[in-house]
Amino acid sequence: MEKQDFLEKGYFYHIYNRGNNKENLFLEEDNYVYFLNLVSKYLLPVSDIYAYCLLKNHFHILLKIKDDLTVPDEKLHLPFSNLFNTYTKAINKKYNREGSLFKERYKRKRITDEKYLMQNIVYIHLNPIKHRFSEDFQGYFHSSFNALISNKSTKLKRKEVLELFGGKENFIDSHYMKIDN
Repeated sequence: MEKQDFLEKGYFYHIYNRGNNKENLFLEEDNYVYFLNLVSKYLLPVSDIYAYCLLKNHFHILLKIKDDLTVPDEKLHLPFSNLFNTYTKAINKKYNREGSLFKERYKRKRITDEKYLMQNIVYIHLNPIKHRFSEDFQGYFHSSFNALISNKSTKLKRKEVLELFGGKENFIDSHYMKIDN
């Protein structure tokens, strides 16, 4: 794990942020859907999404910046800025609020080894339990866990995630092993 000043092509990153002044980022169900639509619009052109979890007051996204981009590394932050600025403006307008929605600039940790990548995916999916938003991570709807074990169409890198864990059963078991430890 390394912290970088800017994102670089071909690397995995754990992206996360929380609400300013401990405010909620997601106030109703539509907000989660809207945020994910913005993730598709702004982040999918520059990255592949491997896992995510949206909680009321913060979020986690695990992604890999695409290798074949013509955008210089020092400009790769722009789609992220566009995502967060667009979401903030929409929330401010809808709920008649002003100012920053997010605590600060988003945080990112570069992931450079496979074991840490797997640990991060499990950590992200178990976040609803850690923060007491749910007692059952599989029943938490604002996470990528169910999309990754489903056969339904998804924009996530399902095949790559399941292969990383050695298949669907190992993927599921890895989450329960972490709970038991």
